[in-house]
Amino acid sequence: MVTLQPAAAELLGITKRFGAVVACSNVDLKLRKGEIHGILGENGAGKSTLMKVLIGLALPDAGSILIHGKPSRIKDPAEAASLGIGMVHQHFSLVEPLTVWENVILGEQARLSASSARRRVKEISERYGLEIDPNDRVFNLSAGLRQRVEIIKCLRRDPGIVVLDEPTAVLTPQESEQLFRVLRRVVERDNKAVALVSHKLDEVLSATDRITIMRAGEVVERLNTSEADAPSLARAMLGRPVSLRSKGIALGHIEIDEGLAEEGGGSESEEPGILPVLRISGASAKGRDGRVLLDSLSLEVRPGEIVGVAGVEGNGQAALGDVMSSLLRLQSGTVTVGGKQIPTGKPGAMARAGVAVIPSDRHESGCVLNMSVAENLTLVSPPRSSLGLGILDRKARRSQAEILMAQFAVQASGPEAPMWSLSGGNQQRVLLARELSGNPKVLVASQPTRGLDVGGIEYVSNRIRQAAEEGVGVLLISTELEEVLDIAERIVILFRGGIVGEMPRSGVDIERLGLLMSGAAAATAAGAAAC
Repeated sequence: MVTLQPAAAELLGITKRFGAVVACSNVDLKLRKGEIHGILGENGAGKSTLMKVLIGLALPDAGSILIHGKPSRIKDPAEAASLGIGMVHQHFSLVEPLTVWENVILGEQARLSASSARRRVKEISERYGLEIDPNDRVFNLSAGLRQRVEIIKCLRRDPGIVVLDEPTAVLTPQESEQLFRVLRRVVERDNKAVALVSHKLDEVLSATDRITIMRAGEVVERLNTSEADAPSLARAMLGRPVSLRSKGIALGHIEIDEGLAEEGGGSESEEPGILPVLRISGASAKGRDGRVLLDSLSLEVRPGEIVGVAGVEGNGQAALGDVMSSLLRLQSGTVTVGGKQIPTGKPGAMARAGVAVIPSDRHESGCVLNMSVAENLTLVSPPRSSLGLGILDRKARRSQAEILMAQFAVQASGPEAPMWSLSGGNQQRVLLARELSGNPKVLVASQPTRGLDVGGIEYVSNRIRQAAEEGVGVLLISTELEEVLDIAERIVILFRGGIVGEMPRSGVDIERLGLLMSGAAAATAAGAAAC
């Protein structure tokens, strides 16, 4: 018989409402010492809200909290920290121009010397295997290293309860594996209680000891991880079966369709004589600090074709997305849409040419959280009053928003609901609705399913395929290799700002693809050429 560890935190009958929306309804949760507890659910299920109640970012409307058996009223994060509760948030809260050690000590009231702060960062990094240079500037760090800084910030106070909210949303598979190894060390060495909030079935199955599943603000199932399997978890999350394709992406694996490979695959859009709807030729760009962002990048996308750009994060994906969003001007090279060369870095030029963009970070450049859903849906083409003079027609805007919300199944209290009140999956639907409603020639989808649950992945993936079927040329930029292999018909590999290889999905060589993504294959080819 297994002896259960005492509870570090107990949430009893927690209810939290946001207006008419009930985010959590009478939820019970027990986090035990020495365990990683997975809190699983699709976006909008209430799992993040529940953790915000525990960390003091949201006050419950009903219910109580026990910390180490004692009733506690956690009114803010400072109170939570004093009770030994720390949280690593999904979206980084780092100050990019500052160094690692400066970010780690932000908020400390006691006077600290730079040398002691550096030593503290080094001690934590060595203890938990979070190797990082305390003197590095955050803007130079990859997403994985930034995640390490966030974890070190959390661990610096030595919390007994650690909450991680969707921690792998911006990490590569290798970085995710490293994170889970760190979590296991945290639990085994220091007997901490860890809550892992996630919608990814594979990471919950591989990293946790116990699972609580939430749906529509309520707990629908509790079980030991050893008793769980992916199909049953997916059904519990969504209340229905889910397609194998989207489940494969959520699980972090995908099988190549052998039948497609034997038939040769491809699409009609690849036939000779069909001109590309998007052609990027010799695109080169540098950052403000002189770093090379794009290096003679060239690629083509035909109408109705989905071209996937695969690569490890930090190899030019952001710059390519910025060029197609008119946010970055090329130093050399051209971008042609529908046979017409489009100036780069000129506000609105790409959009006017028929380029729709789903940005990699919807909060940073995709939407305005303090604006309403209706305002976000009509940001690109707001309906004008018949009076002219730039006057907005609010009635027409609301009507247009209601139509798009229905078409894209956006769940919100109404068109005037603030964007911040929507779940991540519904925010992404708003972006899809806005960008696809303009009948674009080209859709640039950058990390389109990042941070989404299995249901959201299924929906977004199907919408992208539907756009291609309707003749839109799709450029899919993703660091999720499973996503590229699932959606794209042709794959180009990005490394250090340039395209280093290309292969059809039907005949993909996974080993070679991995080598190209790491630069190893390109380096080998260059060495052979030199000989």
